This record gives sequence, structure tokens and C-alpha cells, in this order.
Amino acid sequence: MLRILITNNTLAGRAGTELYVRDVACELLARGHQVVAYSRVLGEVAEELHLATIPVIDRLDAASVTPDVIHGHHHLETMTALLHYPEVPAIYFCHGWLPFEERAPKFPRILRYVAVDETCRDRLIYENGIPADRVRVLLNFVDLKRFKPRGPLPDKPKKALVFSNGTNEHNTLPIIREACARFDITVDAVGQGVGNPTAQPENLLANYDLVFGKARAALEALAVGASVIACDTVGAGPLVTPLNMAALRQLNFGIRALRHRIDVEHIAGEIARYDAHQAAEVTAWVRNNAGMDAAVDQLVKLYQEVIEEHRQSGGTNTRLEMQAAAEYLRQWVPNLTHQHQATLQTYREADVLLTRNSRLNTDLSAALVNLAELHGSSAMRLRNRLVSVPFIGRWVKSLARVAAASFGNEHLPKKEEWKGTKS
Repeated sequence: MLRILITNNTLAGRAGTELYVRDVACELLARGHQVVAYSRVLGEVAEELHLATIPVIDRLDAASVTPDVIHGHHHLETMTALLHYPEVPAIYFCHGWLPFEERAPKFPRILRYVAVDETCRDRLIYENGIPADRVRVLLNFVDLKRFKPRGPLPDKPKKALVFSNGTNEHNTLPIIREACARFDITVDAVGQGVGNPTAQPENLLANYDLVFGKARAALEALAVGASVIACDTVGAGPLVTPLNMAALRQLNFGIRALRHRIDVEHIAGEIARYDAHQAAEVTAWVRNNAGMDAAVDQLVKLYQEVIEEHRQSGGTNTRLEMQAAAEYLRQWVPNLTHQHQATLQTYREADVLLTRNSRLNTDLSAALVNLAELHGSSAMRLRNRLVSVPFIGRWVKSLARVAAASFGNEHLPKKEEWKGTKS
């Protein structure tokens, strides 16, 4: 049994690395390992982990047991763990080409750097200066036990799903809708960008013939059996076919695969290439080559490799580590502080908005109850009867005109508001 600490910058929203942590931690626990997840920002995914009986902490001193290995995502959280546990080796994952938090820190006890695709491998080697012999590529995976295959696709697609946290009505969604309309395909969307995230995509994907997505979303849709067009806000890629499947997976269906500008003509051209039989071939390939079990096998082997290497090295070189920590602080703290504070502020603002929304809903419900009671009251019934009497109705309207002269015409009741009165 191994004791593994997994770090991540947040365990709140249902995004890529958060779900990666959840899936890996649950599988490791099922195999008998002890896993603890660490992040300073907790939320929905942290609750899922906790319900799965995986300890989740936002302070490293909350745990009284030292891990055997640190599985690091995001440099601030990884460095925090390395300095808190001075005798523990680590591996560091890079999940993205662009995000600041994915940059790799150089530190003596990070014995392996792991890229989830070839694009991230290039970032580690050519931008972050990590020696190539310390870098491994461990491709993204899909939980085949959750994402079960659907029945055969129709000869022509009828329903499409845009499966993305970034897509919304102000960027790519209208373009995809217009392209799909040429083929009489209806379009739905799920994700944070449209205010419609889903906690159970495995129950949703089987209802769609065509899916637009990237990275994890694309792989999950392919595993279920949908035909997939690689697409997200950064650009559009091709329809996934048996000929390009292996190459696209090496790129994680990500930014390097999304080379085309998102426009109606490109999307429509890829839709026209839809082929139900080829989509079935792709699904079979994914289910044979991209399962989570094999990926976690490789991950456990990597943990054991770095633990043994660290043991044979004779342990921690304090002088080298202090120098590396000083260089990390010199290079990154100005940007790091700004970026992390921006992340924390975003979550604080989201919490405030959710609280306000909850209060508004409560106030609205109370107002509707009061209004219903008012309409049913004897006073309201009496008012309606009085206003229906001609001379009383004219008198009330005269009073309203006097009030309007004093306070402005905007207070004058509209004609339709005086139902039942006569001039």
C-alpha cells in the first residue's frame, strides 16, 4: 500500500484537473492505497471526494501521517507540499499548454515530470527547461466502467451536444447551431459557460449522435459511441475518424489539434463527413486503448519508481533545495500572488452571487405568496367592485391625475390598469 498526496489548485468546479484528481484518487483507493487530496480552494469536487471516503484538506498540517509520494498538480500547491514534507519525492503533472498554474517548477525532489499529451511535453522541455529524460507522457484516459457504450448511431445525425465549460451564446454556440441547422440537427449545450453543468455526463452522452468538445469531453463522448468533432473556444479541429484517432489522442484533442478558425463553413464541412460505421470503429479503438485501468497501472509504477530512486539517492540535499526554493520565489511570486488572489477572488464573488441569488429567490417567493393572498382578500374584492361603478371609477382616475401632476406622468396609471372603469 502507498500513501499518496495529490495536490490541485482548486477542488471546487467540475473542470479538467479537478475531475482527474477525483477519478485517480477513487481508483487508487479501490486498489487499496491511501490517498489524501490537498487544495486551498474546496467545493463541489472536494465534497464528491469526501463522500467517496477520500480525505480532503486545505491545510497540510491537518494530516498527521507523512505520504510516500507527492502527486503534484499546479506549481504553488506542489511547492507548498514539497516544503512541508522535506523527505518525500514527487512527480509533477502538466495538463495544459497555456495556464500559468501549469508551469513546471524545478526542484530536486521532483524526480519525474508527466505530460498528458505531446503538447504539454513540449512545454515542459522547451519552455520550462525540464530535462527530456525526466519527462514521461501519460495520456489522458476515460473511466470505461462509468462511460458505457450506447447502441448504434443513426445513418444521419439528429441530435448534437456542445460539451464544454467555455462555450456560450457569445462565442461558439451560435456558429455551431447555424452549421447544424443545415443538416436539420438540433443542438443542446452543457457546461459552466451556459449555466448548465452536469455531474453525470455518462447518463447524458448516449442521447446524442454528434458531440462537439475537446480533451476529456471528447474522449468520454467517443467512449460512449458518439461521433465527435474536436472543437472549443480556442478553435475547431476535425471530425474524429479511424485515420486520425491515434494522432488526435496524442494531442489530447486539445489546442494543437484545434487549428481551424471556428466558422460555419468549417463546422458544416466536418458534419458532412459524419459516418456511423467509422464512428463505431473509433469507439472500439478508444475502449481498447484509452481505459483508466491501464493508465493507473502506469501511474502506480511511476510512484514506485520515484520512491525507489529517492531512497537510493540518499535522501534530501537541503542546500540544493533551499537554492531551488529561493529561485522559485524570485521568479514566480510576483505573478503567482496576483494569479492566485485572482482565482480566490473569483470564487469569493461566485459565492456572493449565489448567496444573493438565493436571497432574491426567497424574497420573490414571499412576494408571490403575499400577492396571491392580496388578490384573494376581501379588501381587493371590494376595491374591484367599487372601481367598476362609473362615477367612483372617474373619481379615482381624477385623483390619479392630480398625483401625476405632482410627482410626474410616470405615476399615471395606464388605461389597461383600470379594467372595469368607464369614462
